[in-house]
Amino acid sequence: MSCCVSCCASLTCGLCSSVASGISKRSARIGYCGLFGVSLIVSWILREFAAPLLEKFSWINTSDSYTKEWYQQQAVLRVSLGNFLFFAILALIMIGIKDQNDRRDVWHHGAWTAKMVIWILLVILMFFVPNVVISIYGTLSKFGAGLFLLVQVIILLDFVHTWNDAWVAKDERKWYIALLAVSVGCYLAAYTVSGLLFIWFNPSGHDCGLNVFFLVMTMILGFAFAVIALHPAVNGSLLPASVISLYCVYVCYTGLSNEPRDYVCNGLHNKSKAVSTGTLVLGMLTTVLSVLYSALRAGSSTTFLSPPSSPKSGGNKPLLEAELEEGKGNKKETEAQPVSYSYSFFHLIFALASMYSGMLLSGWTSSSDSTDLIDVGWTSVWVRICTEWVTAGLYIWTLVGALILPDREF
Repeated sequence: MSCCVSCCASLTCGLCSSVASGISKRSARIGYCGLFGVSLIVSWILREFAAPLLEKFSWINTSDSYTKEWYQQQAVLRVSLGNFLFFAILALIMIGIKDQNDRRDVWHHGAWTAKMVIWILLVILMFFVPNVVISIYGTLSKFGAGLFLLVQVIILLDFVHTWNDAWVAKDERKWYIALLAVSVGCYLAAYTVSGLLFIWFNPSGHDCGLNVFFLVMTMILGFAFAVIALHPAVNGSLLPASVISLYCVYVCYTGLSNEPRDYVCNGLHNKSKAVSTGTLVLGMLTTVLSVLYSALRAGSSTTFLSPPSSPKSGGNKPLLEAELEEGKGNKKETEAQPVSYSYSFFHLIFALASMYSGMLLSGWTSSSDSTDLIDVGWTSVWVRICTEWVTAGLYIWTLVGALILPDREF
C-alpha cells in the first residue's frame, strides 16, 4: 500500500511539474487565468459541500446561531482571501518592472511549481484565521468588487471606441453601412429586450414602481446616448452609443433577475422554488467565464497596462503571440526589451476579480432565502443598477468631457 501511495505521489508531483513547465513555455497570462478559474471551482465546491466540515472547526464555529448559509459564505470568502493575497503579493513584487532584463520578469513568467504551492498554502492557511479577519475582508470585498466592475466598464468603453475608430479609418462605403447596420441592430435589440423586461418584471396586478423606474431610466439613457453622440458639437458616433445602450439593458436585466425569488414583481423567477443541478452548473459556468474574460481583457488592455516605455502596438498582437515574443526577448542580453503591459496592474486586476467572485458566490454576504441560489438578493440588484448608471455617466463624460474641459488629455 505504501508503495502505491508513493507512486501516486510521485506521479502527481510529476504531473504538476509538467503542467507548470508547459505554462511557462506558452503563456503566463493564460496560466494565471487557469489558476484563477481553478480557484472559482474550488470556491463553488466548498460552498456546496464544506459547511458540515467547517462546523467541526472550533475557531470557526464560535456560536450556535450560525446557519448553513453562514458557513457557505465562510468557505467562499476564505478561498477568495487566499486568492486575493496571492495576486496582491505578486502585484506588489512586480511594481516598477520596465523591461524584460529585470529579474522579476522571470518570476512573472516562470517558477510555476513554487507559485502553485504558495497559492495552495495561502488558501489552506485562510481556514485557520479568526472569523473577524474574514468579516473585515468581506466588507472590504464589496468595495474591491465595485472597483473591478468599474474597470470592466472602462474597458468596455475603450473597446467600443476602438471598434468604431477601426471601421471609420477604413473609409469605405461598406464599412459605413456596416456601422449603421450594427448600430440600428443594437438599438432594436435594446428596446425589444426592454419591452420584454416590462412584461417579466412588471406583472399586472402588482405595484412594481421600482422596477418600472429602473426600466424607464434605462430606455431614457439609451435615447440620450444617441442624442448626445449625434449632436454637432460632440461629433460622436452612433455605434458606441448603441453598444453601450444594449449593455445597459443587459445590466438592468441581470439586476432585476437577481431580485429575491419570492418578490412578486420578479415575474421571471418568482415561481421557481427549486433549482436543478443543471441550472446551477450552467449558472456557475457563466459566472466563471464572465469573470475570467473580464480579468483577461483587463490584463491585456493597453489603455491601462502599458508602461510609459512600452510601445502601444504590443497590445494589438494575439495574447499567445505577444507572450512568446516576450519569452524571446528574455534571451537578448544586449538589448533591454520593454514589457508590453504592466505586470503589477495585471495582478491587481486578478486580486480585485477575486473579491468580485467572492461576493458573487457569497451573495454579497447578505442573507438569502435559498442557499442554492447564486448572486440573488437586493444587494446584488443595487450593485448591478449602480453599475449601469456609472456606465452611463462614464460614457456621457467621454462625449461631453472635451467640451467642458477642452485642455484635458482624456
